[in-house]
Amino acid sequence: MAKFILRRMIFMVFTMLLVTILIFGLSRSRGDPRLMLLDDNTTQETWDTWGEQMGLDRPLIVQYLVWLGKAVQGDLGKSLWEKRPVTESLMQRIPATLQLGGAAWAFAMLIGVPLGVLSAVKRGSIWDYIGRVVATFGQALPPFWLGLMLILFFSVQLEWLPLGRRGGLDHLILPAITLGWLAAAGILRLVRSAMLDVLDSEYVKLARAKGVSQRNVIWKHAFRNAMLVPMTYAVLILSGFLTGTVVTETVFSWPGLGRLAVVAIQSNDFPMMAGAVMLGTGLIVVANFAIDIASVIVDPRIKFE
Repeated sequence: MAKFILRRMIFMVFTMLLVTILIFGLSRSRGDPRLMLLDDNTTQETWDTWGEQMGLDRPLIVQYLVWLGKAVQGDLGKSLWEKRPVTESLMQRIPATLQLGGAAWAFAMLIGVPLGVLSAVKRGSIWDYIGRVVATFGQALPPFWLGLMLILFFSVQLEWLPLGRRGGLDHLILPAITLGWLAAAGILRLVRSAMLDVLDSEYVKLARAKGVSQRNVIWKHAFRNAMLVPMTYAVLILSGFLTGTVVTETVFSWPGLGRLAVVAIQSNDFPMMAGAVMLGTGLIVVANFAIDIASVIVDPRIKFE
């Protein structure tokens, strides 16, 4: 177990190191960063002074190591657009993204898992057809279109819910449904498929032949063994939600990491973009690490070696 975790941690570090190399390389692919900060009327003295202050007069490898050392300590530079530390801006936006991502993930699980199980257990019934319709429409409807239609119907016509922006619980309902609908459809299809495979297995038939109750067959024997793939997908969905969802946050003017990344791209704010990418990559890498550990615990057939 210890060797398994150590190998995964080394892989995490190696992945993040490659990401930092990629980010730094892209920052230099467009030339000297001073070209984005200074105009054509800049004097040579000012140009050289900025180069010394930013460390651009050093070799490229030294510049990378200096930047990496600061990034490890949490210093991701200063935003060109907001004129303040990137870390401060990211920390300010994280609660909004956590709130929206957590609500959307809970919505996806509450809709996808029960409907998936019910659709598999009641195969061929009206519940199965309802589950298939929900899964089909959930994966076919673009999130931006769904968000706009929800706003048009519930906010403009019925005036039940606010148009957007972060606020109380009523502000969270439409963005959470928009963000979680596609994930709910995916979870539903995976749970249904996995449950059908398990329900047709020999050990489930044996349990039923022994007189085990239908409830225990479904939840104790079938559900637990069918949840490995849906669980993996669910964790990846959660990590994706927590790294920022560009479309939903843009449609609903939600002040999260996704909207911050869009503004950074539009304003050519590279330090902010680099910080958002590193934060998102770190969350995804940690999520994959958690999946590896949980998969071994849930399914004893998976070996550490």
